[in-house]
Amino acid sequence: MATAAQKAPSSGKESIFVWTGKDRQGKNVQGEMRAQGEHVVMATLRRQGILVSKVKKKTFSSGKKITERDITLFTRQLATMMKAGVPLLQSFEIVSKGHSNPSVSKLLNDIRADVETGTSLNQAFRKFPLYFDPLFCNLVGAGEQAGILEDLLTRLAVYKEKTLAIKSKIKSALMYPIAIMVVAFVVTAVIMIWVVPAFKEVFTSFGADLPAPTVFVMTVSDYFVKYWYIIFGSIFGGLYMFFQSWKRSVKVQRFMDTWLLKLPVFGDLIRKATIARWTRTLSTMFAAGVPLVESLDSVGGACGNAIYVDATKKIQTEVSTGTSLTVSMQNANVFPSMVTQMVSIGEESGSLDAMLGKVADFYEDEVDEAVEGLSSLMEPMIMAFLGIVIGGLVVAMYLPIFKLGSVV
Repeated sequence: MATAAQKAPSSGKESIFVWTGKDRQGKNVQGEMRAQGEHVVMATLRRQGILVSKVKKKTFSSGKKITERDITLFTRQLATMMKAGVPLLQSFEIVSKGHSNPSVSKLLNDIRADVETGTSLNQAFRKFPLYFDPLFCNLVGAGEQAGILEDLLTRLAVYKEKTLAIKSKIKSALMYPIAIMVVAFVVTAVIMIWVVPAFKEVFTSFGADLPAPTVFVMTVSDYFVKYWYIIFGSIFGGLYMFFQSWKRSVKVQRFMDTWLLKLPVFGDLIRKATIARWTRTLSTMFAAGVPLVESLDSVGGACGNAIYVDATKKIQTEVSTGTSLTVSMQNANVFPSMVTQMVSIGEESGSLDAMLGKVADFYEDEVDEAVEGLSSLMEPMIMAFLGIVIGGLVVAMYLPIFKLGSVV
């Protein structure tokens, strides 16, 4: 059975149709066609001498949410295929058919449809700002104008892979203590709501004064049993409102980003990760031939920290008036001296992109080491925390039993 795929001449909104039929030799054939309707598909196939038996609009099942990892993988696949000489439209078709997430397949088919109608690739990407940020689109646009799209896609894939790796390391460093805190809260709630009341019934029959820690735990347990819905609702509702405010309010973002950078242990890690992303982004943009002032437009938003966003705007303003990048970064007062010295060397030697790349490599290695050291440091601290919380509850509930044993 032969398989074919055609494109019908069209204008306006199109859909993908799956068809089956027989050719002039009576051989079964099938394929897909992008057209405005079934009648267009059937008319086009009849002109090709195909007797159509079935035409059906292709449906895309609602897949999982499109993640940054999906976009990174797509960028790497597209860069690899274009490096190998595969035409752009065919590359899109191969990637979309081979992707396990239907949402990604639909997104790529929509982009491919725009490119087929004559839209430039970077303009097609700009129609989906939720998945392709200005930095991505600017680099693709620069690659199209200079005729080096495959090279810039490769550079963009490397950039996104390194940025994703940094984010994953930060998340893994933060996730461990957060998970332990959640488990500790759940265990404490279970003990307070179900275990302590059972002990309380036993202790009331003793007819003796209970130790102060036991009385305190039982009082807290009474509040948990009586107001558990208020406690849980306040905690989860408060966290939801807090994260929504953090996401939407610029003031909250600036306050939290400032506070995070001042944390004793995590602050240094977050600062190094932010500098790594800042320098990696600027290196990628500058190496692609984007002017420095325009590159700084995308750098601030890519670093992910409001303090560095404000600093980048200040640097951009000074650079646009003729100040060197080194002096502007020193005036921003958020970069270590090593970074500004490397940038100075890069400006003097005419290899700014290479020097920024070396700074990014250095700080990415620093983040790796910091995450490993943080994991080793946090483990005994978390074990001690769990021992104090859970062990304290257990000891408080067993104190009356110990006291009764000593009396007997």
